[in-house]
Amino acid sequence: MRASDVVGVRVEMPSNQPFVLLRDAETDRFLPIWIGAVEATAIAFAQKGAQPERPLTHDLLRDVLTSLGRRLDRVDIVDLRDGIFFAEPVFDNGVTVSARPSDAIALARRAGSPLFAADHVLDEAAIEMPAEDEDEVEGDEEGAEAEVEAFREFLDHVTPEDFEGGSPQ
Repeated sequence: MRASDVVGVRVEMPSNQPFVLLRDAETDRFLPIWIGAVEATAIAFAQKGAQPERPLTHDLLRDVLTSLGRRLDRVDIVDLRDGIFFAEPVFDNGVTVSARPSDAIALARRAGSPLFAADHVLDEAAIEMPAEDEDEVEGDEEGAEAEVEAFREFLDHVTPEDFEGGSPQ
């Protein structure tokens, strides 16, 4: 398993299909996972720290976990089969459950829990894009935007099927 960071949620044009972009924390590999619009909104809200007027489903799940005295330790992106990604939230008592990556990532962002991706998933579906200037891109929002812009240029020439992830996750 490799630690991964959420770069952000973007929309692939011209299909208007949202995707979440993860980055391997130790390399220049990016993992795009196509997701549904509702999940894209939930992840984007969490990334920005926005609080909706009423709790979203992922807020409810976080609150239920807290009220039961449980904690989400991490989210693992564990597999990619037939173009579909699989995730497992891992709780503080060692229990795991199967989940769509989009839901698991939205919950992780709300719970402040780290994300990990299996090596074989990254090997199969990640795209390597070396940063032009590491000092410029590490840890700051402008750097993340530069990485995403380079990725957008890459996306202009591919389709979701090229990543074996053409359906919402």
